[in-house]
Amino acid sequence: MPFLDVNGTRLYYEDTGGSGEPIVFSHGLLWSGRMFDKQVAALKDRYRCITYDHRGQGQSDIWKVDTVDMETVYADAVGLIEKLGVGPCHFVGLSMGGFVGMRLAARRPDLLRSLVLLETSADPEPEQNVPRYNLLNFIVRWFGARLVAKPVMRIMFGRTFLESQERAAERAEWKARLLGLRRDVWRAVNGVIRRRGVYDELPLIKTPTLVLVGEEDVATVPAKSERIHAAIEGSKLVKMPRGGHTSTVEEPELVNPLLMRFLDEMSSGNRQAG
Repeated sequence: MPFLDVNGTRLYYEDTGGSGEPIVFSHGLLWSGRMFDKQVAALKDRYRCITYDHRGQGQSDIWKVDTVDMETVYADAVGLIEKLGVGPCHFVGLSMGGFVGMRLAARRPDLLRSLVLLETSADPEPEQNVPRYNLLNFIVRWFGARLVAKPVMRIMFGRTFLESQERAAERAEWKARLLGLRRDVWRAVNGVIRRRGVYDELPLIKTPTLVLVGEEDVATVPAKSERIHAAIEGSKLVKMPRGGHTSTVEEPELVNPLLMRFLDEMSSGNRQAG
């Protein structure tokens, strides 16, 4: 399996290779690069697609600290892009991956061609969410994910996906992944719950940016994306009529065309001046 040594840990990654411009996909909390399978399948013939698992999640190494803080996760992304030699790249970040993407665009714009932010927020975790998320995290740490699977599924996925009879098999697949969650993920969850906001850094972002959000997202409600869009000059905002906090899985027929159109516009051969 491909691992990359970055900042004292090993990150699991997958790389389609090829001569196309590179896209780095950065996943949301609890999941892995698997949440972009449908995007990689759609884009790999034209782009070099790279997915990776954040430290302490997916197949990346355990990091034995109380909190996998977002500044470390950001530094890992810098290290991965530099070690693979894929900068400047297109960067697609969902939720936690968006926390990484905003930091990259504000602080290391030399590493990015474009930025796509899905279902994310530039603010700290809302105070009203913290007690509930701390409780869910405690349960996962000591008892596993089975006891919290139902509420977590309602946080992670939108109403359309959760209620669709036609999507039952796919829903079961993602529930199984949740039930198989590594218990040490609590460290990464702490990093998200305790994160510092980066809203004040957004005006620094000059990288072409697309902000996507599903209307059914209850974890980072559409107003969070509107706030990001307002703070990043020249950014584009699209609110999709369906999709919760995991739209790449739930609504690829909405996400993929928007993503492909934006990436094609931002590719070096097609980029319009100004």
